[in-house]
Amino acid sequence: MLGELERGLIQALQIDGRAPFSKIAGVLGVSTQTVARRYQRLRAEYGLRVVGLADPHRSGQTQWIIRVSATPGTSEAIADSLARRPDTSWVKLTSAGTELFAILQAPHAMHPPVLQRLPRTRGITAVSAHCLLHTYLGGPTAWRGRLQTLTEGQQQRLHLPFHQPPRSVPLTSVDQALIAALGHDGRAPYAELATAIGSSHATVARRLSDLRAQRTLFFDVEVDAAAYGITTQALLWMAVPPAHLEHVATTLATHSELAAVVATTGPTNLLAQALCADPAELHRYLTHRLGGLTQIHTLETAPVLRTFKAAGHLAPPTGVRQGR
Repeated sequence: MLGELERGLIQALQIDGRAPFSKIAGVLGVSTQTVARRYQRLRAEYGLRVVGLADPHRSGQTQWIIRVSATPGTSEAIADSLARRPDTSWVKLTSAGTELFAILQAPHAMHPPVLQRLPRTRGITAVSAHCLLHTYLGGPTAWRGRLQTLTEGQQQRLHLPFHQPPRSVPLTSVDQALIAALGHDGRAPYAELATAIGSSHATVARRLSDLRAQRTLFFDVEVDAAAYGITTQALLWMAVPPAHLEHVATTLATHSELAAVVATTGPTNLLAQALCADPAELHRYLTHRLGGLTQIHTLETAPVLRTFKAAGHLAPPTGVRQGR
């Protein structure tokens, strides 16, 4: 379990993934060396990593949620193959170990080609795809379990002062290469990013600043949920009448047990991810809090057995090492 300082550090990185350690140290009231040591410890023990991601709604991307059923003995190899794709995130093994979950990204109005190939892959018995229509919780909005350490004043000291409203801007080839590099390491220095994408230090600095100001780019923190005492995770597939969808989804987005809430197409139209300390806590959540929302007509609970890939890419590209 994490101490107060480690939780504060992670929350600081969630607010500004590229904040210098000296700035974070000032907010936390400790030395820069202490922050650097705790950061390295979190990386070694809990897989801490900051990744830069494009907001799909502002970068011309559509997200597809796929569920893949596989024969016993093939699911892990299929999950590993999906995780290595640059257009996937959140690849998980669920249920009894014979179902996979993943998110695919594709340009607007384009059906991901992989969806045509998956049904012909050996070991796959069924594939369903659900277009992600709206995000109520998740993406730039982090799980509340990470956001309970810093005071309002400390948070304000870390927030960047954006002076323009969010807007959608088509990504250039340089932008796409930059975001791809940040997907491996969101704290990589400008010089390493410039080398990785074949551009100048000045161009990288300018485009990174512009993308952040437009809110096209945001930073997320990957860290083992066990660091927060989480041992039980589950995907909740729900069917809600359209007239009640907005009310149910916005209510669920306030629940501290949930890390994501999204509206989708398909026979179930609302999906959430639950993070709980143990199965008993998940049971209490399902029966007490979720059970109180009578507008939810059906609920399917799929335990998450293993996460093969989170939000960022699997391995750093050549020339980019983990930033400080």
